[in-house]
Amino acid sequence: MLRHVVLIRFKPDTAPATIREIEAAFSALPEKIAAIQALEWGTDCSAEDKAQGFTHCFFLTFADAAGRDAYLPHPDHQAFVQRLRPRADQVLVIDYVPGS
Repeated sequence: MLRHVVLIRFKPDTAPATIREIEAAFSALPEKIAAIQALEWGTDCSAEDKAQGFTHCFFLTFADAAGRDAYLPHPDHQAFVQRLRPRADQVLVIDYVPGS
């Protein structure tokens, strides 16, 4: 199993409606990309005030690195990246194998 974590900090001028469209587009990827076994997401609600402006976390599960490797260049993922890029101030991605 491989986890793929994506944290997004949006540009300050990004309209709430645009953010909702991006949330919906990311959430729709499992319907389009078979390698995604699960996706959950949410917005920061931490009381610690350490998010550094990152507001959104998307958490994807793949069977293995090969699934992630199929996802990254997939045309639907790349279309999403092109939609996100102009609105994202910063994106942080980390992948890990649970327990490793």
